[in-house]
Amino acid sequence: MRHDLRKTLLTMAGMAWGIATVVLLLAYGNGFARAIVNIFESFGATAVGVFPGRTSEQAGGNKAGVQVRFTSDDMELLRNNVPLCKHVARMCNKEVTVQNGNRSFTMPVLGLDPSIQDIWALEMSQGRFIDDADNDRHGLLAAIGSEAKEKLFSGMPALGQDIRVNGVTFEIVGVVKARMQEGNDDDNRIIYIPFNSMDVVKDNHYLDGIWMDSLGLDHDKLDRTIRDTLAAAHNFKSTDEQAVHVDDAQKQLAQFAIISMALKVLLAFIGALTLGIGGVGLMNIMLVSVTQRTREIGVEKALGARRRDILFQFLAEAMVITAVGGVLGIVLSYLISISVGRLTFYSAMAKHAEAGDIRLVVSPMILLVATAILAVVGVVSGMIPAMRASRLDPIEALRYE
Repeated sequence: MRHDLRKTLLTMAGMAWGIATVVLLLAYGNGFARAIVNIFESFGATAVGVFPGRTSEQAGGNKAGVQVRFTSDDMELLRNNVPLCKHVARMCNKEVTVQNGNRSFTMPVLGLDPSIQDIWALEMSQGRFIDDADNDRHGLLAAIGSEAKEKLFSGMPALGQDIRVNGVTFEIVGVVKARMQEGNDDDNRIIYIPFNSMDVVKDNHYLDGIWMDSLGLDHDKLDRTIRDTLAAAHNFKSTDEQAVHVDDAQKQLAQFAIISMALKVLLAFIGALTLGIGGVGLMNIMLVSVTQRTREIGVEKALGARRRDILFQFLAEAMVITAVGGVLGIVLSYLISISVGRLTFYSAMAKHAEAGDIRLVVSPMILLVATAILAVVGVVSGMIPAMRASRLDPIEALRYE
């Protein structure tokens, strides 16, 4: 190896590039999966939304097309029937005029039970969220989104100030931390008020939706339980998917997990092919080395070297090149991942979405998988030339010029 150092270093560089490619591709796959989870967690990874629709099947003498309407009784039914249900919250919403002095905007106002803070994973940047006491006494209090604060107060303090919601005065008790928001979505322009206080904005007898979260792992069973419970209460068939719409974040996340796993497998395959090219280069160099050192092999065999001694000699050389190249490749992948930082794909499309960007994080599991692939490629690439060297006839090898 020292005798032909340039050839050795170039072969090591090829293996280093191959293993670096494997590590970075696997890191990208892991970063993609983590980014998807972060996006769901920012909106409440265990949130389940239940929304009324229209029946599409006849049931109990009722024709199809009947509007399903939820009331507070339905919330209690779900609370009592859904297994491992942690929180349940009613929701009513309406877009109305919101004013602060001479500033006036049309913004979505949501009447919600306080438990929505846990369901949606809402974090506060200032003050507090609405609580049960506010809800019980029909308090005219509000928590506002970060963008709503900027529009209504333009950098001025908002806590303790009054705004007019559809002509009714509400006191601001908190400002919700900025959430991921795509395009023209209004997630950060929402005015959150107690559900019981929503009656000053619109009739809240009928609900626009019910939100909950559950510790249960069987989300197909969760969906069936919700549909069976509401079907019995509203006299429609539980198989009628148009009567009730169930939006389960965990089921969507599971679908993305399948996509993420498929992406990881594909990237690992591409990386293995790239590393295989480096392995072909190593095999070629070792075969050339066997040809150049044929007479040397003959001398060794004439002096008593066994086949396994020759095999080990050439295999050890290949494995040293592979190991050194692997270490250099891993160091290179760390340097690239640190220098790249995060890939700003999602934050380029959405506001406050840095957590949804892809980060190239080289984890121990990635190193373990990459090392296993490297070991296989190194052994295969080194074994063929080593076996060829060990099978050389000593007399023919000594004659070789």
